[in-house]
Amino acid sequence: MRLRIAQLAARIMAEDGIDDVGLAKRKAARQAGAPETRNLPDNDQVESALREYLQIYRADEQDERIDRLRRDALELMAMLEQFDPHLVGPVLSGSASKHAEIDLQLFTDNPKDLALFLINRDIEFSTRESRFWVGSGARSVSVYEIDAATVPARIAVFAARDIRHPIRTTQEGRPMERARAASVQQLLDATKHDDAV
Repeated sequence: MRLRIAQLAARIMAEDGIDDVGLAKRKAARQAGAPETRNLPDNDQVESALREYLQIYRADEQDERIDRLRRDALELMAMLEQFDPHLVGPVLSGSASKHAEIDLQLFTDNPKDLALFLINRDIEFSTRESRFWVGSGARSVSVYEIDAATVPARIAVFAARDIRHPIRTTQEGRPMERARAASVQQLLDATKHDDAV
């Protein structure tokens, strides 16, 4: 049942543009007629099912989409270089669907400087608070949503010292993988090399 829910959640995320794994799991559980609490897969199972779904049903366009999103992410990271940007989420892992946004984490001693930076460049943004687990404790973090690039982006702003700690979206979840611009460029270069072989 967990596998079935993971596969349904993956389809929902790919087809409906839902990027909230928890919401996709709950919708999938309802579709499968399963109790929501006992049979839910973990986020890793859903992400794995999503990558599998995209490779089976969208193989032709998936590699091109990931390359384009990573190039867009690099442009945004270059613009935000002073804030130590890191790419996270589906664009980094390669599981981004057609509705994906670029997810970045910034690490700075002055979180308010990002708002001033965006205002000075006439980049419209909205902010909200989101909960992350940094190290062993929960914290509310400012998340900026912008449309400065060709693809919308969500930017979570952490304190500079947080770079030394694992960051999770749930208390029991695994730490989020993150990559600086040089690592994202290496991923793009590896893809070009694979295409040439």
